[in-house]
Amino acid sequence: MAGQTEQVLNAVLADIDAGRLDPGDVLEEAALMARHDVSRTPVREAFIQLETVGLIRRLPRKGAVLFKPTLEEFLAILEVHARLEGQAAGLAARRMSSAQAAELEAVVSACEAHARDNGDDDPYGYYRLNLRFHELVALGAGNPYLVDLIKTHARKLLAYYRARYRYPGSIGTSAREHREIATLILDHKREEAEERMTRHVQFDQVTVMDLLAALG
Repeated sequence: MAGQTEQVLNAVLADIDAGRLDPGDVLEEAALMARHDVSRTPVREAFIQLETVGLIRRLPRKGAVLFKPTLEEFLAILEVHARLEGQAAGLAARRMSSAQAAELEAVVSACEAHARDNGDDDPYGYYRLNLRFHELVALGAGNPYLVDLIKTHARKLLAYYRARYRYPGSIGTSAREHREIATLILDHKREEAEERMTRHVQFDQVTVMDLLAALG
């Protein structure tokens, strides 16, 4: 049973990461049961875990709904998430291995190439590169607990980061900032890397309001 619960849980998380689930979407028990060929119990156990970390909410007559933040919730989550990402960058500047550094350089170069070759086109393709960039920085911190915290907070905001790349110029700006952050990490400048990553992840309140409106 535990294996089936993990199967359902991982599938829902993968759908959040890939953008197949958006804030406010309803998670149907019957659909998940059929998709994974499991009984109701593993689905409900997966829902309990998702609700515990704040990724879904139970609403009367709607069932399980993917977390959709209010403006206040968005800003509160973002404040914490930006600090966690910044901390990861600072630790990565001290701990990142040479193999991880090579991977980071490769993904930053891919971000730059995407921005150069595609401009504002293919925002989803850039979003996938962005996920990999932040994953590599988090892994470079060498702290699995911090990685889990970052993933949990990020999944509450991923749809909004994804939507941000539809704004003109945002892909090019992001790619330039990735290069700045990577350079600081690879030069072992911990404090500067932490501060730059924190600013990179943050949105101003007007942008947050725009993103909330865009995803209705």
